[in-house]
Amino acid sequence: MKKLDKYITEAIDNVRKDRDITRRLLDDVMVYLSKSDERHREVGMTAAKYVETLQRSNEQLVKVAALIQKHEKKDNGLSEDDKADIFDMLQHGGGVE
Repeated sequence: MKKLDKYITEAIDNVRKDRDITRRLLDDVMVYLSKSDERHREVGMTAAKYVETLQRSNEQLVKVAALIQKHEKKDNGLSEDDKADIFDMLQHGGGVE
């Protein structure tokens, strides 16, 4: 269980770091966009990607919370699917693309 706790903590830390970086980048884009309407065409897709990254990180946090809740409800540990989900989240977790 200690190893699982470490992975869950790592996944949550990674999501929080990604969210912080993405939030700062999105704030910068919002300031840039506020200067003129022309800039919306220039960086609109970038802003959309940042929002998409934030949305993915929300989904990851919900998934981790659901796995923890599921684990707390049963004493037999996580299923192989749950473990695979955590591993996938660590390997492919949302980051700024």
